[in-house]
Amino acid sequence: MALYNLETTPLLSEAVMIGAFDGWIDASGASSGAAAHLAEGAPTVAAFDADLIYDYRSRRPVLDVIDGTLTRLVWPEMRLAHRQIGGRDLLILHGAEPDFRWRELGTDVVELAFRLGVTQWVSLGAIPAAVPHTRPTPILATASADGLLRDYEVKGPDGLLRVPAAALSALEMAMIGSGVGTVGFFAQVPHYVGGPWAPATIALLDHVGRHLGVDLPLGELPEEAVSQRARVDALVESQDDAREYLERLEGLPGEDGMLSGDELASEIERFLRDNES
Repeated sequence: MALYNLETTPLLSEAVMIGAFDGWIDASGASSGAAAHLAEGAPTVAAFDADLIYDYRSRRPVLDVIDGTLTRLVWPEMRLAHRQIGGRDLLILHGAEPDFRWRELGTDVVELAFRLGVTQWVSLGAIPAAVPHTRPTPILATASADGLLRDYEVKGPDGLLRVPAAALSALEMAMIGSGVGTVGFFAQVPHYVGGPWAPATIALLDHVGRHLGVDLPLGELPEEAVSQRARVDALVESQDDAREYLERLEGLPGEDGMLSGDELASEIERFLRDNES
């Protein structure tokens, strides 16, 4: 029995499936925010059975109580939405990161992709990094085969990088195993930023749009980015140690403005050490 319910079967041409979940590899909600932005107002193609893929004790539904009366439960959800932009059919798989049945989900998502004629998968993620908020958001990119990324895209670090996997990664690996070409874009979010960080969301949307050859609408994201940048600027300006730390980040070496794994680790360790209570 499939873990999803197919609600409609749209007529698609060379559809691209874009995946992003909240939780792991979603620093500041940048990648889940990008997916939600793309899926806003878009009809649902498939909905997944929340009772089978979520642990409600770790990801509890939200209860609304109005004037002492229990009125609504908002359950975590995962859905596939369809939106056409610039002549491209986009299928956005988004929502809360599933807790259970990752392998079974991978099989179902592959089957769903074949059913809908998907020709490419795009993963979106965001990771905390020792990068300054005063510069454009760096993007790491991955690809399942040479030639899938255009020349202007930034590749990921060379050599072995071993990290705890996300459900998104398990789904992408299933797509790779099925023969579907995959790419991934991962925003590096300043690790000292608390709360949403629209500049990273915009950077992800920009890279996806350039990769697909379409202009993705940004809506109110640019205004949010300006407001959030001003808030962080004010916080940094009000603290001497924060200003000094920002100056160190701005002076760090790194190819194309990106830090190596050793540089990132050493700077975060230094930051934590300098700010111990």
